[in-house]
Amino acid sequence: MPIFVPKSSFEGNVWPSLPGGWVRLLMALQYQFEQSQWLPEKDIRSLQLRQLGRLLTHAYQTVPFYRERLDGVGLHPKGRITDRQWAKLPILYRKDIQQAGAALHSKKMPPGHGKVSGIFTSGSTGKPVHVMRSKLAMLFFDAFTMRNQNWQGFDLTGKMAVIRSSKKGDAPYPGGGAGRWGVITGSVPGAGKAVTLNITCAAQQQMDWLGRQDPQYILSFPSNIKELAEYSLKNNIRLPNLRKVQAISEVVTPPVRELCREAWGVEVCDIYSSREVGYIALQCPDHECYHVQSEGTMVEILDDQGNACSPGQTGRVIVTPMHNFAMPLLRYDIGDYAEVGEACPCGRGLPALKRIIGREQNLLVLPSGEKRATLLSSDSIKSFLKIAPIRQFQFVQKGVKTIEVRLAVERGLTVKEENRLREWVREKFIPSCAVNFAYCGEIAKDASGKFHDFICEVTEFT
Repeated sequence: MPIFVPKSSFEGNVWPSLPGGWVRLLMALQYQFEQSQWLPEKDIRSLQLRQLGRLLTHAYQTVPFYRERLDGVGLHPKGRITDRQWAKLPILYRKDIQQAGAALHSKKMPPGHGKVSGIFTSGSTGKPVHVMRSKLAMLFFDAFTMRNQNWQGFDLTGKMAVIRSSKKGDAPYPGGGAGRWGVITGSVPGAGKAVTLNITCAAQQQMDWLGRQDPQYILSFPSNIKELAEYSLKNNIRLPNLRKVQAISEVVTPPVRELCREAWGVEVCDIYSSREVGYIALQCPDHECYHVQSEGTMVEILDDQGNACSPGQTGRVIVTPMHNFAMPLLRYDIGDYAEVGEACPCGRGLPALKRIIGREQNLLVLPSGEKRATLLSSDSIKSFLKIAPIRQFQFVQKGVKTIEVRLAVERGLTVKEENRLREWVREKFIPSCAVNFAYCGEIAKDASGKFHDFICEVTEFT
């Protein structure tokens, strides 16, 4: 494997390199991560409480929503917090974020946290959420991306083929798109590039493109990876230089891992994250469990009574990003469930999750019987929500040419609004499909406690 040497900020200095700017900060965090991952879990918890004390104090002093919420439970933080005090803080739900709006934004940011920007996401609940993030928060996001690359042994000079949801017209078959991969590759001489393809392409087209690109790594959804591996086995297609598959956004099941071993002779690595909070857990480099990224996020797995789950128990995932002072999300219920794991044999003190439950994304079934991922990017969701006052949405494919749109709305929609929504659905899913609307006060979760923004009920081709 080539030696990793970042670009130096000093002329004439090549090795050992002295990087500057963003890379210098990332390297400083990696140095600390190398030590903190081996700390006992109780010591990690102690350090988290120190950071949470600062975050909670900032929220109390500068965020109107939390001033009222903390006063309501008798919490008046002054830079420190205990486990008992932390447990008194009410759970934050998506509806709270929706209703609070700007009242969740900090009125005065600490010096040096950088520019604040917003993201728009439906997450996994169908309830749109607008989250503000500081540059400091994004630094930690990039740092955990880099940790994942280090843990999984990625060669930054290799080629990464990315097949994921994309805007219509972006990275189309047969050529796809191109760029760089990895947050630090721009500072690495000879760094590899990323090539991209729209995930709406058929499996045959994707495999043709992958064969021509001959990548070292593939990044995509597990459901799509499964389709590609099955297609490869059926058609005896090999990817001779492929080293690893990076899965995102859905549950990686044992059959998916086995298919990748059988089809391409490679392992699958997984990450657990959400757009609004960033990285939650990364797959252990030595085992198939997930390690909570405790240096950036406090993660609690709680049962229905609000008690912490023990190893082997399944509960709600409650997260607190510890470095986003722009819009603190304190004890945020992201709508997922996870099973707590035993201490990992690798020896890391970072808490372990045995499995993440209920993240599988359904595939759209086309009239031909072909299956593909839905095209629901952040920008697509934005355009959908601009059409009408929608609080919650869900798309259900009832037949190969029928889509049911379940909506919870602020008021009754006009005929013009419904027609515009129909046009949007036909553009994103199946042209000329029948689009029916079903209105309700609240869209229910499934039996596992998970909400899917798209559900396929088509059985003709299963």
